[in-house]
Amino acid sequence: MKEFDYVTAGSVLLTPRTVGLLTAIGEAKGRLSVQAEVRPDALRTLVEVARIQSTSASNRIEGIATSDKRLNALVAEKVAPRNRDEEGIAGYRDVLTAIHDNHDYIPLTSNVILQLHRDLFRHTPLAFGGRFKDGDNVIVERDAQGNKRVRFAPPSALITPELVDRACKACNEAIRGGAINPLLATFMFIFDFTCIHPFNDGNGRMSRLLTLLLLYRNGYDVGKYISIEHLIEQSKESYYEALAASTRGWLDNANDYGPFVDYMLGIVLAAYRELDDRFAGLMGGPVRVLGRLTKEQRIAALLERTLRPVSKADVLNEQPDVSVSTVERTLKGLLDDGKIEKLGAGRGTRYVWKR
Repeated sequence: MKEFDYVTAGSVLLTPRTVGLLTAIGEAKGRLSVQAEVRPDALRTLVEVARIQSTSASNRIEGIATSDKRLNALVAEKVAPRNRDEEGIAGYRDVLTAIHDNHDYIPLTSNVILQLHRDLFRHTPLAFGGRFKDGDNVIVERDAQGNKRVRFAPPSALITPELVDRACKACNEAIRGGAINPLLATFMFIFDFTCIHPFNDGNGRMSRLLTLLLLYRNGYDVGKYISIEHLIEQSKESYYEALAASTRGWLDNANDYGPFVDYMLGIVLAAYRELDDRFAGLMGGPVRVLGRLTKEQRIAALLERTLRPVSKADVLNEQPDVSVSTVERTLKGLLDDGKIEKLGAGRGTRYVWKR
């Protein structure tokens, strides 16, 4: 039977790399407290952007999507879902909102996980929402060409309820006892949850929602402002590689949590650093520096510090308080001045800083 001892397993994870990631995250967490006092209005704006990105990215990882216009309307609850994909998006929106608003009152238990899963499928006609799987399943991964292969065969459906219950209790005890950093317990639990694969459908989305729940409950709320799911989607290959590396030996209690834990710590740190960048743009430099850039200067600074080609939509996502007309006017001015280069045309248009 699979064992869950996050205190013992966590002590093995404290390599120089992991300790360095935890230290950097701790420092970034402290900076967020300062930033929240300096620009609470900016954080409120970022929340709405992150909710849209999170809902879109987490579903898109599973091949669930709709148009940008419909997505925005669904997240804003201005329209009702009109097909199976949109039903899934609406369910994710509901659970994400509940976690954002009420995380302190949502404990990690088997019953709560079932309730969240029920709500994830509340807009669908499917009957398995809120129930553990009723048959054995497999974890399948897709490559860049869309080809599928079986990566892992999870435990039997018969022992799934017991495994989930024991994993929840082990995580809660590890965090409550303070013997290890709560981030380590969080990501070891999320990895085990993924390996148990407790549902007929929705396992990936549930794992990301539970990640946010545990982060928020332990004071790491950067995911409210920068989409953790979006960062995972952007690094899907590394995500699947980390899962595969940590899966080996799992059924025999011989797996190494390190690759997956370090990957997730890297995602959290990337989220904090992206938030730092957004505040730097709003404040005209590091948070401690007084004075601000104009909106046009912030757009130019975003392009200058970004190595990859950037679309107009990327700029709007990064600078949510800037209007479309300001972005278009600024991009034209930068093109006319020869500071940026235009790549592609139409919806595929991207801009890159000339170096």
